[in-house]
Amino acid sequence: MAELTSKEVDLRGDWIVQKDRSVVADAIEKRIESLTTQKLERIANDSSGRETLYRDPRDGRLWELTYPQGEMQGGGPRRLHLLSHDEAAAKYSHAAI
Repeated sequence: MAELTSKEVDLRGDWIVQKDRSVVADAIEKRIESLTTQKLERIANDSSGRETLYRDPRDGRLWELTYPQGEMQGGGPRRLHLLSHDEAAAKYSHAAI
């Protein structure tokens, strides 16, 4: 699984519907899962508990995990996007950033 590069700022996963109507994660969705469970440090959840702030221990950049299609079952595919320190401090003011 590839580390995040300095040029990456936004990863958007997707779900692929198979011929048998089952749904599987695409490669980006799988990568987001791997990054958030193996590479990034979880810092805090937002007040709703649905969005999560992470830090990349290699470079200190802050990443937010969201579910932009939250109306879908299970919250839909994930998005992992870069946040500035100021954005993170405003949204996650309860956390030590």
